Amino acid sequence: MPELVRLYIKNIFIGFGLALTFVGLLLWFNVANLWHLISTSDIGYIAIALLVVFNTIVFAGVQFGIAIMRMAEPEDGSGGGKRDAIPSVDAAQMVAIPVPADEPARRVHRRR
Repeated sequence: MPELVRLYIKNIFIGFGLALTFVGLLLWFNVANLWHLISTSDIGYIAIALLVVFNTIVFAGVQFGIAIMRMAEPEDGSGGGKRDAIPSVDAAQMVAIPVPADEPARRVHRRR
């Protein structure tokens, strides 16, 4: 199995664990009366399953993004751009060029 696929599957399992923990804490602390809504419904198990699945997608994606970004090689140098690539321009060389406007500016109507 390629190393990148192995890394992705590993991060899916980490995201699944984080999602289980997150949903468990949501229900434990009864955020937005969620525990009551799920426990009194006859199909509350579907709500729990959907919460876990969608949070797994989110947490696995974030975990995989973090893992990929941490694989970058450290940069050398100061980290700034190439400032010497822009030629220096004297103020005498800079000339203002008037640009005529054919139409008047439109008014923006705002709702109050």
